Amino acid sequence: MAPRGLIPAAPARAGLDAGELAALVREVDALPARGWCGGAVVAAGRGPYLAVEHAAGWAVRWTAAGARAADPEPVRTDTPFDLASLTKLVTAVLTVRQVERGGLGLDAPVARYLPEFGAAGKDRVTVRDLLTHTSGLAPELPFHDGHGWDLLWRQPLTRTGTCYSDLGFLALGRLLERVTGARLDALVRAEVTGPLSMAHTGFGPVPHAAATEDQRRPRAKADRGPLRGVVHDENAHALGGVTGHAGLFGTARDLAVLCRALLSGGGPVLRPDSVALLLDAPGLGFAVDQPWFMGELAGRGAAGHTGFTGTSLVLDRATGTFLVLLATTVHPVRPARPDSRPRAAAATRLARAVRGPLPE
Repeated sequence: MAPRGLIPAAPARAGLDAGELAALVREVDALPARGWCGGAVVAAGRGPYLAVEHAAGWAVRWTAAGARAADPEPVRTDTPFDLASLTKLVTAVLTVRQVERGGLGLDAPVARYLPEFGAAGKDRVTVRDLLTHTSGLAPELPFHDGHGWDLLWRQPLTRTGTCYSDLGFLALGRLLERVTGARLDALVRAEVTGPLSMAHTGFGPVPHAAATEDQRRPRAKADRGPLRGVVHDENAHALGGVTGHAGLFGTARDLAVLCRALLSGGGPVLRPDSVALLLDAPGLGFAVDQPWFMGELAGRGAAGHTGFTGTSLVLDRATGTFLVLLATTVHPVRPARPDSRPRAAAATRLARAVRGPLPE
């Protein structure tokens, strides 16, 4: 069955060049052999058309660091991946949905809805500040060392300007639960994945997901051993696996459906003006025009995000294009120096594939 809102189609029907998309597929095919990732799935298209859906490499290539699997398991187009920080995009959608309904004010203090957050001088931090990473919160805290939520409530502001922070989206997840009275996983199902028929997206555990890391200190923040189907992020794991900054698993086609919904005005999840709040610069949750992972799609208002496990998503309202690249760059261990060049190269291939206006 085709994903809701998407029509599998030849590149020409989508106004895309077949040669550029063939090159995109070849380059993704080469990534596991190069050692950039264990496995990858790419989905790309334009408007309602899904022109590329391709898998390369292995869902499980190593049983542990340095121990190659005797029978590696190939990745498939419907293999779920740990989405890592792409979770933040769904949290942002849920937050703007509550703003749309009048349950939240973007410029209202977070402490109005979540009083414990206001401790340690955080009483003036707004919902918008959390969404734009301008709250002054540090990037992260060591929940993985046995701490609970009180560690965040006691945390003072330590930064100025823009500072990417997992803590802001951790707080947003709790804020959404407080305002709605529902758990975050239930909210995601009711408000996003259910209405969009994203049947393969949700919080773990997901036993058949692509494996991530043999997680051990000192390269990681915790000693958990080989991970498959449980959240990779150490802090999300320590807080129960259902958080606003990480924890979702999903497939490339499900995320392509989300891209299509946003590109077509948000229905049935958001109104067009709410989509504009998310995607217009500087973006709410979404990063805007970032060439380091968007390649040549950046420059006209492209929006998206990346995830630590190797995931990325880009959508471009100017051309109607979308690109989802899910990969396991941490399999079997995280790289010493992350490399986003393959993400940018894939986005550039899609940008160069655009031929004329979007077909009707």
